[in-house]
Amino acid sequence: MMEYYAGLDVSLRSCALCIVDSKGKVWLERELPCEVADIAACLEAFDHPVERVGFEAGALSQHLYFGLQSLGFDIVCMEARQVNAALSAMRNKTDKTDAKGIAQILRTGWFSPVHMKSREAHGLRALLSTRKALLKKTIDLANEVRGLLKIFGVRLPRTVKHGSFDALVRPMIEMDEVLAHAVLPLLDARTVLFQNYLELDRRVKRAASQDAVCMRMMTVPGVGPIAALTFKAAIDDPNRFKKSRTVAAHFGLTPRRYQSGEHDNPGRISKAGDRDVRATLYAAANAMLMRTMAGSQIKSWGMRLMRTKGRRRAVVAVARKLAVLLHRMWADGTEFRQEQAGGTA
Repeated sequence: MMEYYAGLDVSLRSCALCIVDSKGKVWLERELPCEVADIAACLEAFDHPVERVGFEAGALSQHLYFGLQSLGFDIVCMEARQVNAALSAMRNKTDKTDAKGIAQILRTGWFSPVHMKSREAHGLRALLSTRKALLKKTIDLANEVRGLLKIFGVRLPRTVKHGSFDALVRPMIEMDEVLAHAVLPLLDARTVLFQNYLELDRRVKRAASQDAVCMRMMTVPGVGPIAALTFKAAIDDPNRFKKSRTVAAHFGLTPRRYQSGEHDNPGRISKAGDRDVRATLYAAANAMLMRTMAGSQIKSWGMRLMRTKGRRRAVVAVARKLAVLLHRMWADGTEFRQEQAGGTA
């Protein structure tokens, strides 16, 4: 019996749809609005039942995946890196040819499905992203004020705490009428952004303190609310990883490898996956090695590695072990035990 596969090349407002059979013959090509109802209507109007519908991961993946799945379609979201590598072999790149290529990839099965996170995980990611964005804008406005003050000969201390910045700078600005006329609105905007950042920071800490999994993760030295929530939101379901060792590779903390014939060259870490998770794990590992006083086998191992391989390599290695350890603690429901931390990781 012939099977049919539909590939979608999704953009913000429109999408290209292509349906091929199990032999690769194209049966339908169409341009549609990027709406669940329009896509579903086109698939249902097709003369034969569609075996599977696929598209590459993107900003609208969540909306399309659960929307089409609720209507009874078998949906696959494919890893964008693999799809891009396959489509790069095509001579011409258009939405039409991309949809055709995605349908052919779906037919052959040469793809890795992407886990679609729950609404709760996306809510945590949104909370962390807005907190990070407000902090970044607060720092940007503070640097802008610093630059403007230098023109007038006012040089601020090299390090000023975020909460003390307004109290330090405002009296200096108000002494000069011209400077106050230009810079005070900028300072007022920064103050509002900083107050909203503090509120989001409180919400993040409250969310971590009310989550049993995050509280268990935070017993690991160096792991705070940000690292615990970021890791939990990125993993979403610990059972989707059969082995904890694959978690470190999933977040790009394992070395690349190029092996061909007599050549076998391990490289630097792949930096694949979620960059925010990788950054927070690195920060947690750095805090464990350089700031926390609590001892553990992981810290002792990292300090020995630092003396032989250097600080940066040691921190990356500890971050890799932290990813494995946190996942195993979550999957097994176990507590952090310092005397067994090295063996667990």
